[in-house]
Amino acid sequence: MNNYFARQIKLWGEETQKSLQDKKIAIIGAGGLGSSLSFALGSSGIGEVHIVDFDEVSVHNIHRQIAFRTTDEGKNKAEVNADIIMQRCPYTKAIPHALNFQQWSELDIDVDLIIDATDNLPTRGEIDKYAKEKNIPWIYGSVEAFNGQVCFFDQASFRDFFTIKERTPAGIAAPIVMHIASLQANLALRYLAGWSVKKDFVYYLFFNEEGELITQKFAIG
Repeated sequence: MNNYFARQIKLWGEETQKSLQDKKIAIIGAGGLGSSLSFALGSSGIGEVHIVDFDEVSVHNIHRQIAFRTTDEGKNKAEVNADIIMQRCPYTKAIPHALNFQQWSELDIDVDLIIDATDNLPTRGEIDKYAKEKNIPWIYGSVEAFNGQVCFFDQASFRDFFTIKERTPAGIAAPIVMHIASLQANLALRYLAGWSVKKDFVYYLFFNEEGELITQKFAIG
């Protein structure tokens, strides 16, 4: 184990690395963000990773969903991601759930952190409600075009900042998906390792007309 996680142990020591084995997380959604999150967090030594997605792999989504190959078309996304995690890291138990979020929430599984990798506002509203009821923090992430948003929700309410409504996502560039998932994963690891995390701030990243990457942040509550 120490050899596998040598670079992380150099970062925060053996005790912190071992403590990750006791942590449990849920990734809600196993598509674009979920695939990248599974790669980033599934090999970090977190003891148990629940991956929730009722959907199947479709070829037109693979360009931004790094876990999948064209030969995976028709397979459940959560199951494919869980299998990859188990192949890459023998120290993490990956559990797929071919369910929607509401169905998964009814299982009442105890986790330390929920990470949003969905693509719609109503489900995020449900995640926030469930997280508040269970006193579990969660990390929001969204992408569109070349833009993205991230927030570590603790005390603040998702509904206080976002209007819950159905909408069809616009086009998406693959790299921004990986970038936002990376930020979510970094927040998750810092929190699970006991490091400081800025909570209840929405970070908005976008490219302006000159191609410059801009980051803005907004306090919630």
